[in-house]
Amino acid sequence: MIRKAIIQDIKPIHKLLSHYGEQGSLLSRPLVELYEHLRDFFVVEGSNPKSPITGVCALGICWEDLAEIRSLAVVPDQQGKNYGSQLVEICLQEAQSLGLKRVFTLTYEPDFFSKLGFKEIEKSTLPHKIWADCIRCAKFPDCDEIAMVIEPSKSKENAVKDA
Repeated sequence: MIRKAIIQDIKPIHKLLSHYGEQGSLLSRPLVELYEHLRDFFVVEGSNPKSPITGVCALGICWEDLAEIRSLAVVPDQQGKNYGSQLVEICLQEAQSLGLKRVFTLTYEPDFFSKLGFKEIEKSTLPHKIWADCIRCAKFPDCDEIAMVIEPSKSKENAVKDA
């Protein structure tokens, strides 16, 4: 089941994001930031009490017409079950309901996002405001992530509904 995150989810979210942060595949988030941005997160509930969160994704609003898909992670033994796609789609649905025109992501998995309808763009086309998080990254200023963007109304799931 996918749902909005609640306070009790923050520590498991932190643990999951830290796991991938240590591998360098995403930016770890400090606990205080996760608490501050709790409302941005969706989670996939897990059935294992030791791992109550199977997946996580956030929709961070950057500007009046722009949001970011961030902190997308699924526990390793649950990958390949479509949880990542479902999390991105629910974030895109929320973006559309909020009236946001574009959603971007910075990723090392462009094929995954391409399948969902995202298109590759030059990072330099994104507003400077989005680079605030980058300063904390160990790879700054030599970021090798790929920037991708989508219009929420044109996501894969929404395109199927319109057909």
